[in-house]
Amino acid sequence: MAWRGCILKWAKEDIICSATRYNRFNLYTQQRCGFRKAAKKVEPKRGSVEEAGQTHTEAAESLTQKRVAPPPPAPPTPPMPPRDFGRLVKPLVFTIGFTGCSFGSAAIWQYESLKSRVQSYFDEVRADWLEKIRPQKQGDLRKQINQWWNSLSEGQRTVTGIIAINALVFCCWRVPAFQRFMVTYFTSNPASKALCLPMVLSTFSHYSLFHLAANMYVLWSFSSSIVSMLGKEQFMAVYMSAGAISTFMSYVCKTASGRLGPSLGASGAIMTVLAAVCTKMPEAKLAIIFLPMYTFTAGNALKAIVALDTAGLVLGWKLFDHAAHLGGALFGIWYVLYGHELIWKNREPLVKLWHDLRTRGPGGGGGGGGSGSL
Repeated sequence: MAWRGCILKWAKEDIICSATRYNRFNLYTQQRCGFRKAAKKVEPKRGSVEEAGQTHTEAAESLTQKRVAPPPPAPPTPPMPPRDFGRLVKPLVFTIGFTGCSFGSAAIWQYESLKSRVQSYFDEVRADWLEKIRPQKQGDLRKQINQWWNSLSEGQRTVTGIIAINALVFCCWRVPAFQRFMVTYFTSNPASKALCLPMVLSTFSHYSLFHLAANMYVLWSFSSSIVSMLGKEQFMAVYMSAGAISTFMSYVCKTASGRLGPSLGASGAIMTVLAAVCTKMPEAKLAIIFLPMYTFTAGNALKAIVALDTAGLVLGWKLFDHAAHLGGALFGIWYVLYGHELIWKNREPLVKLWHDLRTRGPGGGGGGGGSGSL
């Protein structure tokens, strides 16, 4: 019994110790779990928070920019040049003065031509007589040129000089050393320093070969009609005046619209010739060189050209100088309807003044007798 009690006592103590150790372990474990210190939260500094916020904002903005691309910036609008109509006073005075001088010179030219007609007749008779008695040379270049020249009409001979001047100016455009001079004086621009001389010189200026060929072909085609209608002296006055008037019309429209730029070409003066012929002979048949099978009347052609240039001027087309074309056409129509009676038929006082000056000058006696029949 004692042994048994000892065993029971030992076993009981062992169980108690085990239970005690178990309870301690659990208590220790619960204390570690129940009273564990919370981890310290690292609080960022105030500056760091602001930087982080900015970084986040920048990242969001960059992401937005990547997703939606911003529209490209609009090109800057060039400032409109000032509309200085005061600069047009000098071209206006030049246009009026040059037109008056052109018709005055033409009247004096015609007077001198009529005065020397008798002497020219005797010179031609003498030349024909010398040509007959002189031995003929086969293949003489000069003779061939004379035959070709005599085969031309008076109008074609008149415009031959104009075509030659235009061709010479066209060649000058191909010389690099002349470029600055050509741009200054052979292009008309209301913003240029030179305003008056280019109004006339640009009428004989072409930079493109096609432009030159087209204008000279039209001038050659209408030369016989316009010269037979007006005479070579009056035709030259109309042609030169048309160059200045059409350029002034271009100046006015460019200044009003603010679209300043250079222009060149004989189109304005040639439009005057075309409009004059079409107004004088509205029933004449015309055709296009590339489409000769389609014909139309000169009156309808003039209406179409005026309508086209008017539309180009209103709509702002920039391919041609429509203002110069329209100004030339209107001047041609006006001159045939009213200008001839108003200007050319009132030239007698000027011719009489010139006759008196010639009579009083050296050799005036012979001149007075020759011009008394005028």
